[in-house]
Amino acid sequence: MRDPNLDRLARVLVHYSTAVKPGQLVRLSGDPVGLPLLEAIHEELILAGAHVDLRMMPDTMQEFFLGHASDEQLKYVSPIAAFTVEKIDASISLWAETNTRSMTGIDPARQAMAAAAREPIMNTFMQRAAEARLRWVGTLYPTAASAQDAEMSLRDYEKFVFQAGYLDREDPVAIWRDIAARQEKLVARLNQCREVRFRAANGTDVTVDVQGMKWISCAGESNFPDGEVFTGPNLTSARGGVNGYVRFSFPAVHHGREVTDIELWFENGRVVKCHASRNEDFLKRMLATDEGASRVGEVAIGTNYNISQYTRNTLFDEKIGGTFHMAVGAGYPETGNTNRSGLHWDMVCDLRQGGEIEADGQIISRDGRFTDPDWPAPVA
Repeated sequence: MRDPNLDRLARVLVHYSTAVKPGQLVRLSGDPVGLPLLEAIHEELILAGAHVDLRMMPDTMQEFFLGHASDEQLKYVSPIAAFTVEKIDASISLWAETNTRSMTGIDPARQAMAAAAREPIMNTFMQRAAEARLRWVGTLYPTAASAQDAEMSLRDYEKFVFQAGYLDREDPVAIWRDIAARQEKLVARLNQCREVRFRAANGTDVTVDVQGMKWISCAGESNFPDGEVFTGPNLTSARGGVNGYVRFSFPAVHHGREVTDIELWFENGRVVKCHASRNEDFLKRMLATDEGASRVGEVAIGTNYNISQYTRNTLFDEKIGGTFHMAVGAGYPETGNTNRSGLHWDMVCDLRQGGEIEADGQIISRDGRFTDPDWPAPVA
């Protein structure tokens, strides 16, 4: 018998996150290991009257491709993939891993080459999403591998995943709508700001020019679980949008590689110096993926207080209530950010143990909690 949490998740993804309408074309993709959830989503899509483009994508095949493909194959952009991104009305992606370190033996230069080749497809996807012509959501199917990364048993990890999305509640959609309302109030305040400054007890002190940019609330529509507000720095400003220093609190995982104790120094919007205690060379190679990889495409504040611990999975870690994160690489056009790259890599800084967020000099968050009671807060 299928876990009823999966059926609740499928309903949320189809009817709330992507709001699928009869006759729409929806791409559903994921690793076969997540078949129970893929089946639940597929059934819900069919009942909703959608046309489903099902893509089963085993991680093992991607590992072999990156390890053995020629340079020509790595750089090849499938016209079918490009056509699909131009035609689908919605995309539901499922992440389910049996080995979260399967890519660690792959040369970072080869990963960067493949990522750079996908830049046109990523740009099309993001532009269509920005124009509201494409709705998308990504979610996770809990596996033993992900549970091990989070240092939990599979049973505890499943509980963590479902609680993070409030799927253990009677009406998760009602909760997400309340979260959305609170986040919109925060976004309204942030959209009046010219500059946001983040400071943390670990020495982090970075200023982001957001004048003319748009802050966006994420409440389960694109990632699930969700809980963040984000924008992009104004890279055309006199000082380049981002200046200062960030020491990220948690290891950042990208393509199976874990980079620890990341420190980035920004001048005029670009990373001018970086350091990591582990896998620093990989960090440097990723920042050199292309022209836009060393710039910031996204700045965001985590608002999901049901997520409180680090799990080595960006889907959850970037949403931790009381943190902020930055993504080097591609920005989201809907924010006004113009950065383009084949890379988009999120890195998280914790503000809960002595941190502040300032908006035009006014403190709006202290030690991970917002100063306005109408803004995001723990759900009772």
